[in-house]
Amino acid sequence: MFRRSRLLVVLVATAGLAASTAAPAGAAPARHGGGLFPTTIQLPNGFQPEGIAIGPGPVAYFGSLADGSIYRVSLRTGEGKVIGEAPGTPSVGMKTDRRGRLFVAGGPAGDARVVDTRTGAVLARYQFATGDTFVNDVVLAYGAAWFTDSRNPVLYKLPLGRHGALPSQAQVQRVAYRGELVYQPGFNVNGISRSPDRQGLIVVQSNTASFYRVDPLTGDTRKVNLGAESVPNGDGLLLIGRDLYVVQNQLNTVAKIRLDRAGTTGVVVTRFTDRRFDVPTTVAAFRDRLYLPNARFGTEPTPATEYTAVAIPRF
Repeated sequence: MFRRSRLLVVLVATAGLAASTAAPAGAAPARHGGGLFPTTIQLPNGFQPEGIAIGPGPVAYFGSLADGSIYRVSLRTGEGKVIGEAPGTPSVGMKTDRRGRLFVAGGPAGDARVVDTRTGAVLARYQFATGDTFVNDVVLAYGAAWFTDSRNPVLYKLPLGRHGALPSQAQVQRVAYRGELVYQPGFNVNGISRSPDRQGLIVVQSNTASFYRVDPLTGDTRKVNLGAESVPNGDGLLLIGRDLYVVQNQLNTVAKIRLDRAGTTGVVVTRFTDRRFDVPTTVAAFRDRLYLPNARFGTEPTPATEYTAVAIPRF
């Protein structure tokens, strides 16, 4: 997920999207709430969405860059409400677990918090870094919550105890990257997912359009070989089986990469775009659909600015 101050609106050459799959002409029209499983969900005006998490069940959670509010939405109806109190700092990448908890990355605040999805109450808060930091995205894997930092070459690990018990601040771990992943000037590691073999992690380095497999025990990294392909403006990641969905935010595109079992090589199978995309940042799945929030980077945010999330067929 990209920090707003670092985003520029870019013009994309049509050749760069030649492999994209446009939304079919007969696709369901945009709908703002109402009906059964609407394909466009209206978010509050001025919300500035960034992250999304789905589940358990047909419920989505969106985080606000403006004040960190969490907006809970029924995917059945498109209706929603803000839960809990806004922290006043951004909510960026998010994931839910089966215990009804939402793990939220805090962006430039350098922190993370765990929220009760029923009440919005903050169950725990963790400070990872101060100063030049951007805690960006999170994945739940291997008995822990793993957070990326786009400004610092490190993963933050929240080890979960028996029955998912949350750790103390003193138990927070830092796993420094080693090997082939080297941070460059600008905005670095962004989205994160498991590897298909359930032994490693996959991260995307936005400013180099590269992917890396990370050993969660040692921090050793190896570049994922995509052949002649690259995925510029890579943002949120979603792994389903061996298919890695990658949101290319400023390109208004989602790429689908078929990985090998280890997650060390991959092939860009196809790309998908949709006329309703307006700088989507990340993606989550429910049944046969993918859901993406439109961050609208490049559009001046005001209290009246409209924001949406859109559903597309899983491809």
